[in-house]
Amino acid sequence: MKRRSFLQQSALAGASLFTASRISAGTPGYRPAVADANKPFNLNYAFHDGMFRNHAGNDIIDQIKFGYDQGFRSIEDNGMMKRTAEQQKKIGETLQKLGMNMGVFVITSDNWHWNTTLTTGKQEWIDKMLNDCKTAVEVAKRCGAKWMTVVPGNFDRSLPYDYQTANVITALRKASAILEPHGLVMVLEMLSDNPDLFLRHSAQAYMICKAVNSPSCKMLFDMYHMQRNEGDIINNLNKSWDEIGYLQIGDNPGRKEPGTGEMNYRNIFKHIHSKGFKGILGMEHGNFQKGREGELALIKAYREADSFL
Repeated sequence: MKRRSFLQQSALAGASLFTASRISAGTPGYRPAVADANKPFNLNYAFHDGMFRNHAGNDIIDQIKFGYDQGFRSIEDNGMMKRTAEQQKKIGETLQKLGMNMGVFVITSDNWHWNTTLTTGKQEWIDKMLNDCKTAVEVAKRCGAKWMTVVPGNFDRSLPYDYQTANVITALRKASAILEPHGLVMVLEMLSDNPDLFLRHSAQAYMICKAVNSPSCKMLFDMYHMQRNEGDIINNLNKSWDEIGYLQIGDNPGRKEPGTGEMNYRNIFKHIHSKGFKGILGMEHGNFQKGREGELALIKAYREADSFL
């Protein structure tokens, strides 16, 4: 294709996507301006607040509608617990109207999980978590959520590793008892942000989930973090598959959309699809490029990575 023709077609595609975003999904007579623009992806990807701000504006409701118009069928919102009850309910109602799903929100209200917490076995931290779980039940009802992210906190350098593990398991069993009657699931996230974090590897989280032994305690397998911590993504997904409740995406290095780093997300997505996964894959990353062009590039990247059939 000649360069001039390519640039003309790219400009038309960008304008068409913008035109589509001006029309609310579900409007009588609505037609996507780009062929198959609102066709759902093969997997259920969840974008987050701000990812499409340059096209849809700052209002999360408008961003949800724009994302729907581009084929996405879920969102996730780490800060949902900090939103007003009115906002939570409005988001839930919008998702329900569009036939979309709510992904994870972080179950802790004051970021206590970044401290040395559940590993200590101290009652003050257990009480904080259990109170947050009770609040999270009400938040989940308002926004239609099922999954909530939990991070056990940092290492307690004064305790042997096995005692810390036992303390985490004990706390999570108590939390599961609150969530289980409501059909809610906390998903344990293994992180790579710093070496002080207690939960870092899939085998470790798998063992903890087996020990908690509750349908309300599963793994959040964030592929960006796992690429940094252990690699071998497909094999490690297979090994821990029966305890994985939620997946998240981010290419490495950079933590941006698929195709911007070293990870072959088309193969990874194909493998996940082949296993019959019907859950949500959270887009837990930034946009590689800034502005409207970056948002269009992100959508294109997901279309390309998702074209594995």
